[in-house]
Amino acid sequence: MSKIVLIVGPTATGKTKASIEVAHELNAQIINADSTQLYKEPVITTAKIKESEKEGIIHHLMDYVSLNDDYTIFDYQKDGRRILDKLISENKNVVIVGGSGLYIKALLYNYNLEETKIKKIDLSHYSNEELKEYADKIDINNNIHVNNRQRLERFITFYESSGKVIKNKDEINQKVYDFISIGLDAKRSELYKRIDDRVEEMMKDGMLEEAKRLYKLHLKNYSNIIGFRELELYFKNEISLDKALELIKRNTRRYAKRQYTWFKNQMKDINWVHVDYNNFENTLNEIRRIIN
Repeated sequence: MSKIVLIVGPTATGKTKASIEVAHELNAQIINADSTQLYKEPVITTAKIKESEKEGIIHHLMDYVSLNDDYTIFDYQKDGRRILDKLISENKNVVIVGGSGLYIKALLYNYNLEETKIKKIDLSHYSNEELKEYADKIDINNNIHVNNRQRLERFITFYESSGKVIKNKDEINQKVYDFISIGLDAKRSELYKRIDDRVEEMMKDGMLEEAKRLYKLHLKNYSNIIGFRELELYFKNEISLDKALELIKRNTRRYAKRQYTWFKNQMKDINWVHVDYNNFENTLNEIRRIIN
């Protein structure tokens, strides 16, 4: 029977390193669950694992699509489940690693997606009470609070686009695979320093040159990547290079905070492990204890 281990957490917590070690010990293959690592073009800016660092471990859904492609969470769900089902049928162990919460939810939970083109609907002129009233007409059991405007708009927009109702939280949180969830966490001060240091290392490794080369190609999803979107402002002479680097660090720290909050709120069965940056073997030993 296949063993499936999910490793999640904020950026720069050591997920990649942990996934390689766990994959070796389980003789497993790895499925990427990071939205930026799906793209072929960026390497330095997304801190993508080098071929030498893969240590012979097979990786799926990495370097998979172009920044010029339209690739949705629905596409990821289809491709990811196809790969995962195949590995399970072959009785192979799997490590899923990444920090993109919705991609993980789509892959492993009852997060049914439709190949639906979501319409752009302007609901700004409606009050919260009016939106709630309309949502209740769609489904009286929607359980969306009147003050949660963002969720109300998403609920209504999805219905207007697909004619279907978004599933409630309990249904979405049902697992469709049997897996162990491990989350890597660190002290905010340590994590933020690690993020800042990593941005500096990326610059030394050629992030600016990579960003400039890809900027000239006018790739449609270029600005989806933290690092590219800030340097784009520099290329347009709207900000200085120092300001761009400051924004990259700030936005990456904010992204890490959002990741942590999302996993804490949306996935209640994660086994959290504190990262020991000074001796990562301590972190790995705690992961081994959970898995075994």
